[in-house]
Amino acid sequence: MKQRPVKDNNLSPIAGAFQDSSPLLADPESLRNRAEKDGMLFFKGLIPRETVLKLRLEVMEILESRGLTDSRYPLIDGIADVEAVNRHSDEELRWNGVGVTMDIYRAIQGLESFHAMAHHEKLLSMYRTLFGYEPFPHPRNIARVMLPHREAKVTPSHQDFLHIQGETETWTAWIPLGDVSRQLGGLAVLKGSHKAGLLGVTEAPGAGGLETILCGLDYEWQTIDYEAGDVLTFNSLTVHKSMPNQVSGQIRMSCDFRYQALKPGAVIEPRSLLPHGPYTWDELYEGWTREDLKHYWKNVGFHYSEFDESIRWQKEKIC
Repeated sequence: MKQRPVKDNNLSPIAGAFQDSSPLLADPESLRNRAEKDGMLFFKGLIPRETVLKLRLEVMEILESRGLTDSRYPLIDGIADVEAVNRHSDEELRWNGVGVTMDIYRAIQGLESFHAMAHHEKLLSMYRTLFGYEPFPHPRNIARVMLPHREAKVTPSHQDFLHIQGETETWTAWIPLGDVSRQLGGLAVLKGSHKAGLLGVTEAPGAGGLETILCGLDYEWQTIDYEAGDVLTFNSLTVHKSMPNQVSGQIRMSCDFRYQALKPGAVIEPRSLLPHGPYTWDELYEGWTREDLKHYWKNVGFHYSEFDESIRWQKEKIC
């Protein structure tokens, strides 16, 4: 009998487009049913566009101060000085998978507005509806500022659980800082892939350094042309990846915020409470005015789990 060829979904085309889940915010049961079925939800214009663009401009001002922007264009357009970018090595810009040098990332992590966005009431309200509990925003917020370097690598397909652990019912909010078309390299999601559980991995270039092995899985890759204010959220077991930036000179910026339900017995891995980078919270808090954003996770009552390095490799396999 002739064997059916094994499908490698890492090579499959991105065929589908996200369905807007905004109408389901008024119907919690239907929203949760879709989340359970798809492992992801997309919300069109959930956050006010002006809020997102204000943060975008603040990040661009940091890049401008480091001589990395093209002065021929309005700063908000996000156009890089490609020659200046390429004076940095790919290794410098690949630091911690964020796309910029450690010095630039320190300045971004110190922005009160960046961390405040994770607490935007539109986001918290959405997660209240999804979880049926008060949501807890992880303080370990991540910014991605992917400069158009000649050796830039895309983020490979992966599951967030390998990196954050704790509870599998932790959800990531991926928020583009500006309009991010398919050509600019937005995020793609393998819809429904959370149902496959924790998958094997292999080493790969790009943020995170690990690629999920997807051969034999029959799920559909989906994406969309994102606009400022859109929010994509997905389960920590849902496979996702970035697409290559095909727009010359354009910077692609986004945020990763993570949330879980504050319910009895909630478990978190302690590193999710630390800054994303070699900083201290008191160092980053310098000059902040909102006390409610500082140390808000203390005395929450979590159970703490130990990070298990071995699960990264125990399921490694070859197609």
